[in-house]
Amino acid sequence: MKYFKPRSTTWWISAAQIAVGVLLAGLPDGVWLFTFLANVTGGIEPYALIMAGAGGIGLRGALP
Repeated sequence: MKYFKPRSTTWWISAAQIAVGVLLAGLPDGVWLFTFLANVTGGIEPYALIMAGAGGIGLRGALP
């Protein structure tokens, strides 16, 4: 339970980054949701979102 901290805003933002990255990786290019998420994230690649989210959760887990 070191990394699962649902009362932390950092954890939720990092989890959202992972979720958006997974959605972008799984959706085809023409779907409106893909276009919307790609515009909201500024065109960041899905793997970068997933890695940033995992890094945020890892950093939050290292804090007391």
